[in-house]
Amino acid sequence: MKKTVHLLSGRVAVMSPHMKTIQIINVRWFNATAWYGLYLARLLREAGHETLVITEPDTEADAKAKEWGFTPLHFDLNSSNPFKLVRAYVQLYKLIKQFTPDIVNCHRGEGFILWGLLRKSLGSFKLVRTRGDQRLPKNNLPNRWLHTNVADAVVATNSVMANHFISKLHVPEHKLSTILGGVDTEKFVFNHIGRTAFREKLGYDESHFVVSMLGRFDEVKGQKELIEAVGKLYNEKGMKQLRLMLLGFETATSQDEVESWITANNIGEITCITGKVPDVSAAISAMDLGVVASKWSETIARAAFEIMACKRPLISTGVGVMPDFMDEEAMFEAGSVDALADKLERAANDNTYLQRIFDLQQKEIAKLSGQHFLEKTLSLYLNL
Repeated sequence: MKKTVHLLSGRVAVMSPHMKTIQIINVRWFNATAWYGLYLARLLREAGHETLVITEPDTEADAKAKEWGFTPLHFDLNSSNPFKLVRAYVQLYKLIKQFTPDIVNCHRGEGFILWGLLRKSLGSFKLVRTRGDQRLPKNNLPNRWLHTNVADAVVATNSVMANHFISKLHVPEHKLSTILGGVDTEKFVFNHIGRTAFREKLGYDESHFVVSMLGRFDEVKGQKELIEAVGKLYNEKGMKQLRLMLLGFETATSQDEVESWITANNIGEITCITGKVPDVSAAISAMDLGVVASKWSETIARAAFEIMACKRPLISTGVGVMPDFMDEEAMFEAGSVDALADKLERAANDNTYLQRIFDLQQKEIAKLSGQHFLEKTLSLYLNL
């Protein structure tokens, strides 16, 4: 492998050999797992490393891969039909022989067994399994064999997952890495002009304290609890400066259902649902406080990273990856409307507190850029 010095986000990264990788992102939705894998593929490609992407055809992840300039490959990795799996194995065997990758990185479990068998039979590449799913892997014989005996490395996207791999599946510590991901710090920046324009469009002025959640509508994300907490503060505690901006769109939960919660809590006049916006950084910049109210999941904190990169203070539950980079003082109990309301009230009324959690978060996000994500991953790859 020849050595290359790659330039990314205005910084020169460490010198590293040119690598050939295959990133398997057979995810139907463009969720956090798909984002993690595709963003990594993009970072590798921009740094000069030859990168193939495998997706499920006609899916959101497939469309995003094409939007980002990849020509994704398709195989029946998610099939339960044994004949299709045998055909996929033969096709993947040919791909490995033709492309000769240094690394194959699986971001989903479906089809992982095929790559494990190929790793054992060919021995020509290193196999990495990245686990960013909210479900902890089951402690069964196939999983233990794949993760401890077959995979050359296992990547957890948070410490909860890492501890599970060590304590339950007995993955050796030397095989395990925790890589949280990273954020595009060129795209996600505070935009003062964008902030002003976005707030004006929504009827907000600087006397308003805009509380916002970024992300799709889904029970797991806690939109209902946030709406109830804002309603409690606005209607019962007289915090008339509050405004609620839901920077998201319907998926598992419909917008009609979200609007019914808003109506039930009597905050229709202070709440805005933005839907998808063309300039996400400007919309995030319009916040005064970001909220991650997830009741579970958050194994990859994409929304939190984007909010912090745009220099907006954040409060969150303590689920998933959040305790890995959030200060305890900025976290609240998942699913508790009262605990969320208490944090909102303090953030809106205590500037010293708000500045303190903001300063701590800025120290953390400085270590979570796309550059750091790339360098940590390359360091892992190169040491296999």
